[in-house]
Amino acid sequence: MNLADLRKITVKKNLRIRFTLSNGMECVLNEHGVAKLPSLHSVPAFNLEDELSHAREFLVEPAASGKDKPHVRRYSRDEMAALATGGVSGEAHPEEHDD
Repeated sequence: MNLADLRKITVKKNLRIRFTLSNGMECVLNEHGVAKLPSLHSVPAFNLEDELSHAREFLVEPAASGKDKPHVRRYSRDEMAALATGGVSGEAHPEEHDD
């Protein structure tokens, strides 16, 4: 699983994905596939792709904002990798082929 995989899933499913970096900062991938680090105020001294490889927990929430508080779901690294690479998805449907 890499950042491109996570970016695709945020755009396709209109989600926000959050994970914590090794230095304690939080990265937010928004529904447009853009990675943001709210507490970053200068050029980072780290590679975000490398930091992602060390992340163990991901918080996923719908990007649509409404009156209700969005439902946040925690994913382990393995669960997130399966979701991001298409291995597991509650919305996946097998393709039908007319042979």
